[in-house]
Amino acid sequence: MMAMMAIGGAGMVGAMSGEAQAAAAPVPAKVVHHVFFWLKDPTSTADRDRLIAGLRTLAAIPVIRALHIGVPADTEARDVVDGSYQVSELMFFDSVPDQKAYQDHPIHRKFVADCEPLWRKVTVYDTLRVD
Repeated sequence: MMAMMAIGGAGMVGAMSGEAQAAAAPVPAKVVHHVFFWLKDPTSTADRDRLIAGLRTLAAIPVIRALHIGVPADTEARDVVDGSYQVSELMFFDSVPDQKAYQDHPIHRKFVADCEPLWRKVTVYDTLRVD
């Protein structure tokens, strides 16, 4: 949730200094692909690390403008925060066709084949930036 707020934070930029604006400039992409993974064995650091290593291979796909891989942050417990997943990936694309090209790319297909046995659930949020 916080990552999505950070992406949408462009509306808050006007209240920041010029230096802060430059540091907080949003990624100039139209499509955001946010994926959450729940591992079959949520206590396994080896499985988590293997999934993260697999996700890192996706950075070689040319249509990806930015990639962020994360784990739940130890933030304040609130009803609106879901930290039940083990790993997430956040990707930015210039267009819906670029996101489709990513889905069909051999590196992505290999990632799924190699890592799918690790997860029990995956949830995807794809958003289109509104200007």
